[in-house]
Amino acid sequence: MKILVTGGLGYIGSHTVVELQNEGFEVVVIDNLSNSSLNVLDGIKAITGKKPIFEELDLREKSKVQDFFKRHDDIAGVIHFAASKAVGESMEKPLLYYENNLGVLVYILQELIKKKNTSFIFSSSCTVYGEADEMPITEDAPVKSAESPYGNTKQVGEEVISDTCRVNPNLKAIALRYFNPIGAHPSTQIGELPIGVPQNLVPYITQTGVGLREQLSVFGDDYPTKDGTCIRDYIHVVDLAKAHVIALQRLIQGDNQENYEVFNLGTGKGSSVLEVIQSFERVSGKSLNYKIEDRRSGDVVQAYANTQKANEVLGWKAKSTLDEAMKSAWDWECKIRS
Repeated sequence: MKILVTGGLGYIGSHTVVELQNEGFEVVVIDNLSNSSLNVLDGIKAITGKKPIFEELDLREKSKVQDFFKRHDDIAGVIHFAASKAVGESMEKPLLYYENNLGVLVYILQELIKKKNTSFIFSSSCTVYGEADEMPITEDAPVKSAESPYGNTKQVGEEVISDTCRVNPNLKAIALRYFNPIGAHPSTQIGELPIGVPQNLVPYITQTGVGLREQLSVFGDDYPTKDGTCIRDYIHVVDLAKAHVIALQRLIQGDNQENYEVFNLGTGKGSSVLEVIQSFERVSGKSLNYKIEDRRSGDVVQAYANTQKANEVLGWKAKSTLDEAMKSAWDWECKIRS
């Protein structure tokens, strides 16, 4: 069965391609290489023994999207990662984000509704909840007004899919709301490859640990949490990738209860910034150079998932601990700097 993975050479996309190929799916990857590298194909092959079919394509060009689906008319499902994802950049370039994250989504869905039966998995985010009223966050928590154009594209993207499914019963879709993916494949063949200064905590920690960055800034130690630092739900990227395959199989096998479903993907456990630093120090044996700075605007105090629905309905559960995920991130960092 042939599955299209858009953005399949990116961080989460590449790990998902590995899990799909391990499950016997034939994978076609589309990526415009704006935030990824062709070398990732070699990493995927080293793990699975097979390179996916690859097309370098800018999905913002509608005619090219139409041409792709004509040439690959046997695509049985799509896992859609391709999107811009830097919150700060989205504040400065909102139209880029709306074009890339929403225009592309519309073009793909327009092709999928032409098919008799197809499955669609959407890469969404816990940012849709904003500063949630209660912890842990369930799928029924209200979707708050977005803090950034990036967050808004995830909210509107979910609405676009939901509206499309409502009038197209042949289309089945699942939106997966991630919490904070970290780590790398245990083989160290693929992992997170941020371009420029990392936007996320863990790659900044590992780059500081390896000497690439002088110091880590911890933004605020006066939040109403156990140690004053922000709390997030950190999930191993391999656990996350496996959830995409399980969600896809749920749709293909017709186990879905509705033709549009939503699931939180996290560990169900919140970890503070200082606890993540302590985890790094445990697994690496190194002391991390960090400094407490003033709070950063836009940071929510805490966000961690209620995973009951994903555990019971989807039949998926995160298995890796914070230390295991951090160890894989550190091993990957050491490998790419050696």
